[in-house]
Amino acid sequence: MGNKQNKSADDFWREYEEKIGEKVLARSLGQYLSGWDEFDGAGGGPLWGLVIAAEGGFRFHHFPQSSWLDLLTNFGPGREAPREKTFFIPRDRILSAELRRETRWWKKIFSPVMPVLVINYRNETEGKKELLVQIEYRTEGIVESLTQQVISSADQCTSAGTV
Repeated sequence: MGNKQNKSADDFWREYEEKIGEKVLARSLGQYLSGWDEFDGAGGGPLWGLVIAAEGGFRFHHFPQSSWLDLLTNFGPGREAPREKTFFIPRDRILSAELRRETRWWKKIFSPVMPVLVINYRNETEGKKELLVQIEYRTEGIVESLTQQVISSADQCTSAGTV
């Protein structure tokens, strides 16, 4: 019992919500493009991971991965094992969220173009930043959940300011 291979998707998401301490509102698979300083300088190729709109904000969670080729090329002393990479943008720092889709018909025909999730947020040190993540599938609900959070957050700030 407790075999990871027998775990259902529902079990995974229930455990994930317990781990992060909040409800997942929408989720997808995506590829990180840019906008998070710790990831931008890391190199090492594309980062695929879970794209998550949760009650508290936006999460990207990259799980370590390795192929047989990675095992051969990374064999030896001083090589670091792949590790999880995550980041979180609290909802009160999200300024806007939108999904940009390719509109040029000729680009759609000649190459598969995934929509890009664009999140403008406030960074602690640099001010306004723009995060870009391509969404592989299941785009429904992610932007809506994040923009609803922005509206709710703005309403809370407004009501807090009028008291």
